[in-house]
Amino acid sequence: MDAQIRQPVLRLSGLTRIYKQGDRELRVLDGAYADFYEGEAIALVAPSGAGKSTLLQVAGLLDTPDSGSVILNGRDCSTLGDRDRTQVRRNDIGFVYQFHHLLPEFSALENVVIPQRIAGLDAREAKNRALELLTLFGLSERTSHRPAELSGGEQQRVAIARAVANAPAVLLADEPTGNLDPETADRVFLQLLQFVRKAGLVALIATHNYELAGRMDRIVSLQNGKLIEQTAAQMADAKIAG
Repeated sequence: MDAQIRQPVLRLSGLTRIYKQGDRELRVLDGAYADFYEGEAIALVAPSGAGKSTLLQVAGLLDTPDSGSVILNGRDCSTLGDRDRTQVRRNDIGFVYQFHHLLPEFSALENVVIPQRIAGLDAREAKNRALELLTLFGLSERTSHRPAELSGGEQQRVAIARAVANAPAVLLADEPTGNLDPETADRVFLQLLQFVRKAGLVALIATHNYELAGRMDRIVSLQNGKLIEQTAAQMADAKIAG
């Protein structure tokens, strides 16, 4: 009997996204295909303006493609109504951005508790989960601090803990260490990578940092609206050529 074929957690199938600019059409995504599997950290690299953020927004159901499908755990989410899309985003997709977007009036602990409470989790369970995550990211002594009292790296680690608080299947990150100094970025990235592999998430991480990209499981490049698998060597050559 043949071994069971591994199924992707996230499949992007023929995604097209077109923006109107006066009489012109800007085809940001043009039949983009890719499969992403459990426990993978995938680097998404492309020049500024090539459409990385658009791809993440479409994959995260924040934007709707003009054609194609976003399939999450075998479910085509492209045709869902607003209510169902919101539920999928809340339960199955985590987001991390370059800027942490933490709620400034709440502590680190409360920032991680809030999305769990919105999802319907009991207050005690939500607090325990938040404490567990903050401890995992090295913030056990900083749980009562508000964002303004935390360093940039600490703020971003809180943001990551918040993004994974509801145990999503997919984590989408848009330059998550781009606002940090190199040493802090490296430390935060390493903790994120370790968590992704331990938790079995799919993590699609947009980055300009070729060194960080080379440490992930796979690299995909957005070129002329399509996703192209790359090697670390090809990325290095492209950097030198650029």
